[in-house]
Amino acid sequence: MTNQTNQANSPGLWALAWRRLRADRVAMAALAVVGLFLAMLALSSAGLVAADWEKEVGVNYAPPSFVGAQESFLAGADGRAVLPPPANEYDPLAADIAQLRAQAGAALAPEPRRETLPFGADKWGHDIIKKTIKGGETSIVVGLVAALLAVSLGTLFGAVSGYFGGAVDDVFNWFYSIFTSIPSILMILTVAAVLQQRGVTTIVLILGLTGWTGPYRLMRAEYIKHKAREYVMAADAIGASHTRKMFSHIFPNVSHVALVQMSILVVGFIKAEVILSFLGFGVPVGVVSWGSMLNEAQNELILGKWWQLTAAAAAMALLVTAFSLFTDALRDALDPKLK
Repeated sequence: MTNQTNQANSPGLWALAWRRLRADRVAMAALAVVGLFLAMLALSSAGLVAADWEKEVGVNYAPPSFVGAQESFLAGADGRAVLPPPANEYDPLAADIAQLRAQAGAALAPEPRRETLPFGADKWGHDIIKKTIKGGETSIVVGLVAALLAVSLGTLFGAVSGYFGGAVDDVFNWFYSIFTSIPSILMILTVAAVLQQRGVTTIVLILGLTGWTGPYRLMRAEYIKHKAREYVMAADAIGASHTRKMFSHIFPNVSHVALVQMSILVVGFIKAEVILSFLGFGVPVGVVSWGSMLNEAQNELILGKWWQLTAAAAAMALLVTAFSLFTDALRDALDPKLK
C-alpha cells in the first residue's frame, strides 16, 4: 500500500525540472530578468509604456542628465564663439519685424525641448530610454515568433522523418543536407534578397524558414528512439493512428527537447535580427528595433554621441545573457540522466 502511494505521488519530469531550477539561484535570477523584459514587451505592445517614443522631447543629441547640458553657440573660423549682430536702432522696420516675430512665436507656441534627458536623445530628440523599450518590443517579438516557427517546422519534419523512416527519411535528410551545406548567414541574406519586402513579418519568415535544421536533427533522433518503446507499441495494439502516436503519445515525452531548442533559437534570432537591421535588411523606416538603433549609432559615434549605442547594446546584452543562462539551466534541469 505504501509503495502504491509513493508511486502515485512521485513527481513527473516537469515537477523535477522546476525543483532543480528553483534550487539554482543563477537560473532564477536569469528568469527574473527575462520575465522583466517580457513584462516590458507586454506593456509596450499595449501602449502603456513608450507609446510616445517618437515625440521630440529633447534637443538634437541631448546628452544624458548625468553628463550635463552642452554649450550651444555658433563657432567662427577660429573656433571662438560668435555673438549675434547688435540690433540697429536706426532701422525703420525693426519694430515691425520684432512684432511679427512675436506674433509668429505666439501662434506656433512650440513646446520647449529639454537640454538633457535621463539617458539622452537621438538626432531627432527622441528619448533614448523609450526608444530602447520600443526597439526591444520589435527584437523580442521577432526572436520569439521566429523561434516558434523554426521549432514547429523542425518538430514536424523530424517527427515525420524519424517515425516513418525509409524513403520519407531519405527525402528529409536530403533536404536537410542542402540547408546545412550553405553558410547560415548566406542563406539568411539569400532569402532576404528573394523576399525583397522589408518588415517584421519578412524577418520572421527569413529566420524561421532557415532555422529549422537544428530542431529537426534532434527531434528526428528522439522519434527514432521512442517509436520502438513499449508505450508506442501498446498504442499501436489498440489501433491508434500514426498521427495520434506521433503527437499524442511520443511528442509529450520529447517536448522538453523542443522547449530547450526554442530557448536557444530565441537568443540566436534576436542577435540575427540585430545583424539584419544593421546591414539594412531588417525593419523598414518608421519601425525601431535594437538593430536599427545600432545602425543609427554608428554615425553618431563620429560626433561623440555614444548614448544610443550604449543603451541598445546594454539592453540586448542583458537579455541575451539572461536568456542564455536560463537556457543552460533549463537544459540541465530537463536532462533525464539527472532524474
